[in-house]
Amino acid sequence: MSRREFDKPTHRRILRVVNRPNIVLICVDQWRGDCLSVADHPVVHTPYLDQLALSGVRFEKAYSSCPTCIAARAGLFTGLMPCSHGRVGYRDGVPWNYSTTLAGELTRAGYQTQAIGKMHVYPERNQVGFQNVILHDGFLHYARQHHRDIASIDDYIPWLREKSGRFDADYFEHGVNCNSVVARPWDKEEYLHPTNWVTSQSIDFLRRRDPTKPFFLFMSYHRPHPPYDPPAWAFEMYLNRQMPPRPVGDWTAYYDRFAQPRNPQAPVGDIDPAVLHRALAGYYGHMTHIDHQVNRFIESLRDYGVGDNTWIIFTSDHGELLGDHHLFRKSLPYEGSARIPMLICAPRSAGLAAGSVCPEVVELRDVMPTLLDIAGAPIPGSLDGRSMLPLARGQDVKWRSHIHGEHVYRDESVHWVTDGREKFIWHSGSGREMFFDLTNDPQELHDLSQEQQCAQRLAHWRCVLIQELAGREEGFSDGRQLITSRPVKPVLSVCPGQLD
Repeated sequence: MSRREFDKPTHRRILRVVNRPNIVLICVDQWRGDCLSVADHPVVHTPYLDQLALSGVRFEKAYSSCPTCIAARAGLFTGLMPCSHGRVGYRDGVPWNYSTTLAGELTRAGYQTQAIGKMHVYPERNQVGFQNVILHDGFLHYARQHHRDIASIDDYIPWLREKSGRFDADYFEHGVNCNSVVARPWDKEEYLHPTNWVTSQSIDFLRRRDPTKPFFLFMSYHRPHPPYDPPAWAFEMYLNRQMPPRPVGDWTAYYDRFAQPRNPQAPVGDIDPAVLHRALAGYYGHMTHIDHQVNRFIESLRDYGVGDNTWIIFTSDHGELLGDHHLFRKSLPYEGSARIPMLICAPRSAGLAAGSVCPEVVELRDVMPTLLDIAGAPIPGSLDGRSMLPLARGQDVKWRSHIHGEHVYRDESVHWVTDGREKFIWHSGSGREMFFDLTNDPQELHDLSQEQQCAQRLAHWRCVLIQELAGREEGFSDGRQLITSRPVKPVLSVCPGQLD
């Protein structure tokens, strides 16, 4: 066999890999699904994300089925629903031992895989299938308590110290906590902000990537999660804006027992309007800051000559209640917490229905099969998610009728099912039911569960949830009825590395 004949098959294989599209998954933390100006938000301004949406597809009914950081990212990275990946609430320190992951499958398919920013996995240096991770999870109490040197699990800290010339520099020097409604401008030069750092590191990856391989880049911004500390210009942009009043439903008394209006980190409370106004300015300021940094990265894709062969997906792990119904943070099934942005933008040759808005209900578990579909890689049959690519191309496909979400909240598990038009909620401890008509009441102001004209719809959704929960280890359902007062825990026995 000649040398030329020996090399030829290998050369063809390399060409097939190189011609695959690059994929950039941009994940932000705690970004509400309604907070895009292209979605007619009355205050927030996101011109460059709007541009992505107008050149791609926006999924207006995208959800996080277990809306807190760890559980949501488990769904994102594994393509599984909560009862399959086992994380149904928030618990730190549970090892990630999943054998099949998004990054692992793309690595196996010949992609160079790189993560930059927040991962929120355990151990913190677990790569979950990525070939390389440049890590900044933000202020994690569990990590700080278990690592004497925080720089050992945070790549942003040594970078910050090097750039600032101070051996003790820290992003917490302004003293604003990571679950607080307190807001103030960033206390350092803007280029030192964690948002800019993720963008700068991502641009540097474009410089040093392997040009013989397609790449999968996971850009994971910690913000707009608190602390609400955007650069001064972004904070001031919203500080004097008139904010619409927060929606307050006729059902909010259910959570009054948890209210602590003077605690800046409390998840429930009717807080001082001035404090809330500053929190909104900080939250929206983060969004516009991220929007500009996303544009900075997109321009760099063009500078490096890969913009025409790169897919961009933008999403969030969950939302933020932001004072809706006197509630804050996430975990609960209401739209501010559970609904997320989902944008897919592709090269023109990809055949997307550019500028369209998809009404189908999608979820974070759908991201993994979608990206594998984009890459032309096999989609494991074990996944619960489905590829959104046919929807993005405007194809007439039979889609799911609803999604089921859940989260352990205090002493009970709160479950919900929705088709994007109606939503049924069940609290496992008290048995309290709620029912919302999202089409006519998108802010969930009126609980219709006691309305006689809704009894048939309520019964329908109750039956749907009964079937979703049948066979669960907690015993929430016997297949005929919902069962209250069952013990709950944030990690199921099916979770790899679970502690119970």
